Amino acid sequence: MCRLFINADPDLWKSDTHSLRIDGMVTSVRMEKYFWKLLEEIAQRDGMQNPQLITRLYHESIDAGHDLGNFTSFLRVCALRYQALQLQGEIPINPRVPTASLDADQILQREQQSRPH
Repeated sequence: MCRLFINADPDLWKSDTHSLRIDGMVTSVRMEKYFWKLLEEIAQRDGMQNPQLITRLYHESIDAGHDLGNFTSFLRVCALRYQALQLQGEIPINPRVPTASLDADQILQREQQSRPH
């Protein structure tokens, strides 16, 4: 069982630091390459580059009242959530379908309904 994970490309868990500017402040984010790859896929779906996606996620999270004390963890969860939603069939595997074209409210509602109470 573990061979699927242990024998994967070790480059996937190497960390990369990316610097970007959010609201005029330079911010550095360090994550494993696998997460950067997933964020890049999300960004490209909507015609953005990673810095644009990350800035947008930051602003929309702040606007929603979230505390982003650990922004890097938030980005990792976004990437994993993207994959989970693909596995559930909520986000098409086809990367040409923009995530902005999906009905987020309906997806969130279905997700909430499927949670055990």
